[in-house]
Amino acid sequence: MNKTASMLSAGLVALAGANAQAGFIEDSSATLQARNYWFSRDFSDIRGTEQSRAQEWAQGFILTFKSGYSEGPLGLGVDAIGLLGLKLDSGRGRVNTGLLPVQEDGEAADDYSRLGATLKLRYSKTELKLGELQPNLPVLTFSDIRLLPPSYQGASISSSEIAGLTLQGGRLLTTSLRNEAGDDTMQAMLGHKPQRQASSDAFNYAGADYAFNANRTTASAWYAQLEDIYDQRFFGLKHSQPLGDWVLSANLGYYDASEDGKQLIGAIDNQAFFSLFSARRGSHTWHVGYQAMFGDSSFPRVFANITPLGNEVPTFEFAYADERSWQARYDYDFAGLGLPGLTSTLRYITGDNVDTGQGYEGKDWERDLDIAYAVQSGRLKGLGIRVRNVVARSNYRSDIDENRLILSYTWTLL
Repeated sequence: MNKTASMLSAGLVALAGANAQAGFIEDSSATLQARNYWFSRDFSDIRGTEQSRAQEWAQGFILTFKSGYSEGPLGLGVDAIGLLGLKLDSGRGRVNTGLLPVQEDGEAADDYSRLGATLKLRYSKTELKLGELQPNLPVLTFSDIRLLPPSYQGASISSSEIAGLTLQGGRLLTTSLRNEAGDDTMQAMLGHKPQRQASSDAFNYAGADYAFNANRTTASAWYAQLEDIYDQRFFGLKHSQPLGDWVLSANLGYYDASEDGKQLIGAIDNQAFFSLFSARRGSHTWHVGYQAMFGDSSFPRVFANITPLGNEVPTFEFAYADERSWQARYDYDFAGLGLPGLTSTLRYITGDNVDTGQGYEGKDWERDLDIAYAVQSGRLKGLGIRVRNVVARSNYRSDIDENRLILSYTWTLL
């Protein structure tokens, strides 16, 4: 248990109780999610003493509480999250799936847990949060893709005082990784390679999103800084357009990153462009995307988050220096066949032109198949099942065959 978070939670509840309980309690919500996760990744081209497989099975519990706001011009509230992960199956030669912490002896921990709390203050349409945060931003994408979600510790502010315009900013000091219980300083990744030689004291960000054209179009501009490692600028445009029985959508983005301050991991030079277009009609949705890296470096991001790029997929990122990649994707909602809650995704991405630094052109491809079902009614409503199969191949990094089975059940407590 995080002692600071525990003390903050107790103090805030007492303070909220003294400041007009009605809105604080009446608008509160709480859920408990049980998540059972089996993960198997086979590095099919590995030989010799290197680990050739990562395979583990674990059970997680995610307890989430969100209060309303106390009455009055300045609303006060508190959020809290409790996480517990339990090992069901693992082994010294099968660790590093991202589900469980790895101990010094090379074995996965039997369990890990965390408790975090967030103070939130609201005035008009402006909200300030202090404590445990899970931001989902163009420059820091929330990556709840394993047993338990990651989080950050710091402060954030969001304001929507002007119609259509949302302004956000924040300073994050530490992080709790998806398979760790404690807080730690932040590090960077370039491509899929962690830069463990250096840590940053803070991640700072500021951004604006402006929605117009009856909220069908959104323009974005963001800035991010992982202190003394990299800074990054982002410009984005999203649009959705109904056209008869169709809905056509576009998502365009451009990133520009360079080294920052003390340049703890050296020079960084990356510009990234992505585009993702979709067409939806009834139960069918087709997507096509193009993504390109420019500059001498791979795409930088905070470890171990997913990237916010259009061709980010479960296994490969297609974000290495000079890489060009194409994506084709098809989604189907089986509600059109009388099976609501059943959905599928089939996706293929291919990349080339990678600067490997080894004197040859890097190439890679990935095929993903996802099938998910959420029970819609009855005593099992809240139960979700997801199956994922991945085949990924490359001539400059390890080939991967991957399978995931995720069962989840969510109880509404408040």
